[in-house]
Amino acid sequence: MTASRVISPREPAGTIHPDGIIVRYTLVERLHHWVGALFYVYCLITGLAFWSPYMFWLAVLVGGGPTARFWHPWFGLGFTISMFWMYKMWGRDMRTTEADRLWSKNVEYYIKNEDEKLPPVGRFNHGQKYFFWLMFYGIILLLISGIGLWFVESIPWSLRWLRYLAVTIHVAAAMATIGGFIIHVYMGTAMVRGGFTSIIRGEVSTAWARTHHRLWYEQVTGDTSRKK
Repeated sequence: MTASRVISPREPAGTIHPDGIIVRYTLVERLHHWVGALFYVYCLITGLAFWSPYMFWLAVLVGGGPTARFWHPWFGLGFTISMFWMYKMWGRDMRTTEADRLWSKNVEYYIKNEDEKLPPVGRFNHGQKYFFWLMFYGIILLLISGIGLWFVESIPWSLRWLRYLAVTIHVAAAMATIGGFIIHVYMGTAMVRGGFTSIIRGEVSTAWARTHHRLWYEQVTGDTSRKK
């Protein structure tokens, strides 16, 4: 990787610089990713504080219980908007292809960090797509159940089963997204070298793109030569 540069906000993903650097994420994509991450982490901290008395100490980190209770649903709405905006940006790229299915059959090489043995994939691999759809459908469930918990006093006692259902769905969806979030952070920071910096600086080398996202590399460079 060469020295960091400032990528123009107008440069689309896939732009190739003369020194072999490819724009992987635009400025808008990176801003939405990190704003969404901020919203989610806040909801994660406050949600765990509400979920268990053993974790209520987490509320102290964000100003205490009443403050967390007030801001939790608003940050949840913020994350929902961010997630739907990411769907607008990446929805087409997140569709499952035959290349993805072949990649999943060989996922053991990804786990072993032997990417050179993996079948080529596009801009996002199947694992990234699974995570995206987990968060997308997860936020829909969290939104619906969260509204019920936000205005729980509006649910009559005769329909109290809706309250219990909202709690169950909210917790289940939260646990699923938390699990996916942990894997996402681990894979992006510890497993795939260059993945974390790409979502910060927005750029990758041609060698990185060719190794980890060969089909995307071929699409943006026009280089379809492969080792047989």
